Order: sequence, then C-alpha cells, then structure tokens
Amino acid sequence: MRQVVSKVLRIAVLGATGGTGRHVVTTAVERGHEVIALTRRAGSFEPGPRLLEEVWDDLSDADTLTSAFAGADVVISALGGASKGPTTVCTEGTRTAVAAMDAARVSRLIVVSAHGVLETHDRSLYSRAAWAGVGEKLKDKESMEPLITGSGLEWTIVRPPNLTDAAADGAYRVGTSLPIRLWSSVSRADLAAFLVHEAETARFVRALPRIHR
Repeated sequence: MRQVVSKVLRIAVLGATGGTGRHVVTTAVERGHEVIALTRRAGSFEPGPRLLEEVWDDLSDADTLTSAFAGADVVISALGGASKGPTTVCTEGTRTAVAAMDAARVSRLIVVSAHGVLETHDRSLYSRAAWAGVGEKLKDKESMEPLITGSGLEWTIVRPPNLTDAAADGAYRVGTSLPIRLWSSVSRADLAAFLVHEAETARFVRALPRIHR
C-alpha cells in the first residue's frame, strides 16, 4: 500500500537485487518515492510507474552510474559480495559510485556496511564470530568505508549485525553506540525500512549508526 510522504525522493539503489536491496526498492516505492534500481541484468523487477531499472553489469562502469544518478536525491548502496571466498564487490562498486555521484552532483549516500569492521573489529564475541564466518566479506567492507568517509559526500554508513529473513515489524533500535552482542540481529526488511527512513530524514549524516532488534 502506498504511504504518503512529505517529499517524494528520487532514490538510486545499488545492489537492488540482493536480499536487502530488494526490500529497499519495495519499501521506497510503497512510500511513494521514485526508484532507480541498478541491476546486473534486465527484467529483474516488474515495471512500475515509480520504478526504473538500469543495467549496471560492470563495477568499473562510471558512465552508466553517472547517467543513472542524474536527478537523484540520494543513493542507497546495499552492495554485497559472494558468500564464500575473497570479494571486492563493495570496494570496487563504491569507488565507482563515489566518482559517479561527484560527476552527477549527487551528495547524499547511505551505505550498508557491517558491525565488526575497522574500530569495531575487536575482541568481542560478536566480532570474533563474524570474522570467523564471513571474514572475506568484512575485509571488503573495511576497504570500502574509507572511500566513503574520505569523500566530500553527505554519507551515512549503517553497520548492522547478523541479518535475517524475518518479516519487518519495526521493532528495531538505532544508535551510534548501541551494544552489539553475539546474538544481535536485524531483519533485512527492517534494515531496508531504516535505510529509506534515513533517506527521508537525514538523521545520521556523516555518522555510523548501528541497528538491531
């Protein structure tokens, strides 16, 4: 069901066909926003009056992103790498996206990272377990984040703990110093709802909020 928002945004979504990205696209459209979904292949989404699909199948292709970002109010990145083995998807994609945003004169960027990277890569049980399980993906996030924080963009880097496929229920907490425990988690649907809400409110500009149930 479409919801009424105070301002209709034009939102470009990277990683639009991933587990979180699909929820971002759906949530943004349901809230009445216009969405440009960047996908690796055409036909990933049903056509809709507020949904435009653009094929972006080369992470180094800045020209396609620059064109797709034209007129956008905000870019939301839910990029993610392969579940196993080394990956550089987030780093390469973000490097290209930052350059394309500069070229398209879009300043607002919201990115999904992960708790357990950089200063949160500590001796906590959560961090140790995360690195043991998905260390290669976390390495990619660690090299991605400085590309964002070193840019001149109005960025928000969201660091969720373990992601689940539970339905959205809105029962989540957000803050820059929330404690993350071994059992902490948040659903991809609720994470997506927060990402769209942050696009609407810009509450955590140049901040690194955490989110969990």
